[in-house]
Amino acid sequence: MGRVSAAPRRAADDLLVHLRRARDYADRHYADPVDLSTLAGVAGISKYHFQRLFTTTYGLSPAAYVSARRVERAQDLLRATNLTVTEVCHAVGFSSLGSFSSRFREIVGESPSEFQRRWAATGAPRIPGCFVFMWGLAERRGPVASEEKSPPAGCA
Repeated sequence: MGRVSAAPRRAADDLLVHLRRARDYADRHYADPVDLSTLAGVAGISKYHFQRLFTTTYGLSPAAYVSARRVERAQDLLRATNLTVTEVCHAVGFSSLGSFSSRFREIVGESPSEFQRRWAATGAPRIPGCFVFMWGLAERRGPVASEEKSPPAGCA
């Protein structure tokens, strides 16, 4: 009787560098539209092979990984700023408030509003939303002005 070997728990060493490159790209560009084809292209692997290798190696599909990064960043923003849940949703790369709220609850165990309310009750100082966007603490799309940054009138 032949023995069937178990499936590998991670990609071969020569492919790990490519998977890490794609994972690092996802970490840096979580707020941008990141899809399977883009990540596979960064890794230099076919998208179907990339999907299998990434999931085997990291335990999450590429889409679930990007989504988890977005929720982690959303937690930071909800904890430390006075941005609304909708502003946070869009700042971290979700295009749908419903999808954001569902995914947030699935990962964190409570809604974004409940999470924000719970942290607001601690009395920790909050960063005004205008500073968050002005100083780049929240990701934003489009060209970045190279002018000197000074607080907007209502933000002082």
